[in-house]
Amino acid sequence: MYLFLILAMVVSWLIQWRLRSKFSEYAKIGLQSGLSGKQIAELMLADHGITDVRVISAEGRLTDHYNPADKTVNLSEAVYEERSAAAAAVAAHECGHAVQHATAYSMLQFRSAMVPALSAVSRFMPFILIAGVFMINRSLIPLGVGIALFSLTTLFSFVTLPVEFDASKRALAWIDKRGIVTTTEHAMAKDALWWAAMTYVVAALSSLATLLYYVSIFMGGRSRN
Repeated sequence: MYLFLILAMVVSWLIQWRLRSKFSEYAKIGLQSGLSGKQIAELMLADHGITDVRVISAEGRLTDHYNPADKTVNLSEAVYEERSAAAAAVAAHECGHAVQHATAYSMLQFRSAMVPALSAVSRFMPFILIAGVFMINRSLIPLGVGIALFSLTTLFSFVTLPVEFDASKRALAWIDKRGIVTTTEHAMAKDALWWAAMTYVVAALSSLATLLYYVSIFMGGRSRN
């Protein structure tokens, strides 16, 4: 189990490195359409009849996200201004989430419903798990509670997968149909989004591995008690 956790960390780092490398590479190749990330996002929202979502610039790199609470598509400064295959991919992907929200996509609704509970438990869950490990010879209850809470974060990471893959699917279909990208640029956008999706896959598997690690400790303690 320890080896699997270490392997997951290494793979996660490699994918993050590859993702940044891909985005840096594709960011240097200008779109033939000449549209910026902001313009692409606004056009995709308009094409889907979404008029109550704003496209704004966010600080940082790869900080792009859709916020359903205030209905904003937040594009990192580079994506907001850039006119590249990478910017087109990211802008359309985040708008894909806005389309999911507008069409009441079930998996997005499920994930959103989990957020309040996760926000509440994430503050004290690590302390419960640590306390549970140290108290395992006295009582299994603290560790059991910690595992139950951690299972929510694992479930959330797996629920996130179809949400992210669906947003990318919507994005790629739209930029192709709308003529935002050429065939070559579409391949770049697809590749960039694939690597971005892999970060979520690795995160989900890492969460599952960590959960199983704590379960193994629990089962070991149970056999001794």
